[in-house]
Amino acid sequence: MRTQPAIEDLLRELAPQVLGTLVRRHSQFDACEDAVQEALLAAARQWAADGVPDNPRSWLLTVASRRLIDAWRSEAARQHREEAAAILDLPGQGPASEQDDTLTLLFLCCHPSLSVPSQLALTLRAVGGLSTAEIARAFMVPEATMAQRISRAKERIKAAGMRFELPPDAERADRLRVVMQVLYLVFNEGYTTSSGPTLHRADLTTEATRLARMLHQLMPGEGEVAGLLALMLLTDARRAARTDEDGWLVPLDDQRRDLWNKAQIAEGVELLTRTLGKAPVGPYQMQAAIAAVHDEARTADETDWPQILALYEVLEQVSPGPVVTLNRAVAVARVHGPRAGLALIGTLDEDERMAHNHRLEAVRAHLLERAGDIDAARRSYELAARMTASLPERRYLALRAARL
Repeated sequence: MRTQPAIEDLLRELAPQVLGTLVRRHSQFDACEDAVQEALLAAARQWAADGVPDNPRSWLLTVASRRLIDAWRSEAARQHREEAAAILDLPGQGPASEQDDTLTLLFLCCHPSLSVPSQLALTLRAVGGLSTAEIARAFMVPEATMAQRISRAKERIKAAGMRFELPPDAERADRLRVVMQVLYLVFNEGYTTSSGPTLHRADLTTEATRLARMLHQLMPGEGEVAGLLALMLLTDARRAARTDEDGWLVPLDDQRRDLWNKAQIAEGVELLTRTLGKAPVGPYQMQAAIAAVHDEARTADETDWPQILALYEVLEQVSPGPVVTLNRAVAVARVHGPRAGLALIGTLDEDERMAHNHRLEAVRAHLLERAGDIDAARRSYELAARMTASLPERRYLALRAARL
């Protein structure tokens, strides 16, 4: 018999497939999503007691479809039409029940007419299978606020008449970029939480990686999708070494590399090797290549910083932005000295996009410390500590300032 965690993993995998099938058949996203959530709750209780059925996907489809029928029976004016449609389309009566609509569902949840917060919430709820309470905790907002956000997103889908179908070829590349951006944002929020007492949220990084893996399976020919998955694997491989036993942040150079997940590194490198050179190079592939250089160095001193700098220079051409420039400044400092890195950082001081980014001051402090300007380094560490809402980062930066 499957254990409870195994059942939860199975339900999370099947949830978007079942929801996608119902939405394709009935077009009512909100009603279908509610029905699937009820079916998942029923499955969690019944399967733990009686075991997983032979066809769990069909079981969920049947229960969710019955939930829809029950809901529609309460609406007298629509009872006959909706109930008949649902009964005629119960799962297991034709090959259509085997169709996987997960990709279509993912594109719908990441529709560009929805705000980014709505895209994130709806993706985690409908495709990721997370509860509203779990999503609210992940983004440090009250559950009621998150529930309203998800509800408004569903209403927007209904009001706009968004069709449950893959976007046309002319729009698919742009829509795919939105999907990948949403998964990337979920991963980043999990890897370094923007606020709160913990440095990372393993549930979010795990879920983002699972969805990226699913997207890669659905679109194996997309090089950037493979690059995104490789980037997540190679980055998350260092998770166990990012904090010490007391929860203090450990910078990359000081991390115990024996704690890095070698299986994830090997998978990420192999995935990247298969992809590079066979598809147009994009920002996710370039970031994955940089992560691979870090991960393959046996020690911090063996890191190939000239290669990393060269990769950042390409990345800045492919996807320019202040964060890329800031990361390139770190590589410049490693290759050409801290003063060269500080000069590059100075070009970001007037960029409004970095006005409230504590990492700009944190990197400046580190380079000033390396350059021997101790007083200026201390002031930058203190400023960076005041700017971040992440308690582990604030504690680390304050300690660096105190030591100076």
